[in-house]
Amino acid sequence: MLSSRKREALEGVAKEVEALGRQAHVATVNMSDGESIAALISGLEQAALVIDVLVNNAATNPVMAGVLDLPATAWRKVFETNVTGVFLLSQAVARGMVSRGGGSIINIASNGGIRATPALAAYGASKAAVIHLTKTMAMELGPRGIRVNAIAPGLIETHMARVLIDNKEGYEAYLKRNPLRRHGQPEEIVGAALLFASEAGSYANGEVLVVDGGATL
Repeated sequence: MLSSRKREALEGVAKEVEALGRQAHVATVNMSDGESIAALISGLEQAALVIDVLVNNAATNPVMAGVLDLPATAWRKVFETNVTGVFLLSQAVARGMVSRGGGSIINIASNGGIRATPALAAYGASKAAVIHLTKTMAMELGPRGIRVNAIAPGLIETHMARVLIDNKEGYEAYLKRNPLRRHGQPEEIVGAALLFASEAGSYANGEVLVVDGGATL
């Protein structure tokens, strides 16, 4: 089940999945809207789709600003999507996992939730909240057979990160503190996700795996 705000992107990924001989379903959902998440869960139930692994990957960061200039509206938008959305979807999916005796939840956090970055207060604080939520969920849901872990990527070449990559001064500073001297690609997060999703990570629970080329060392 693939979900995001824009159906067009989902359909392209669905075709790639189907080309591998698997089924793929798409659904639009706004992670900052509780009613949208509820509609997604209702659709899953009606289609009798069982979710054994949940990956919370949706995130937003609409503004880069210092704490003195950061609008409260932007702060709220970041937390609604990055934290509240993760909580609501995880809560709803975990209820089904409990009834089936187990599952795996993978939250995509960020090394920005571990290391402070100027002008990214809202984003960093939201990802720190995701890390804490991951650990709390792991403690509460572990006895019910549900493992909850987080991946904390560094700078990955996505549409949202483009503004950071294109900022010459900031990007050069990033390269200097990254031992690999480069940013990452989306496919370089796949291995960490597969670890937590599969039996290979069957004893991992409440962990935060940093995948950032060593930038937070």
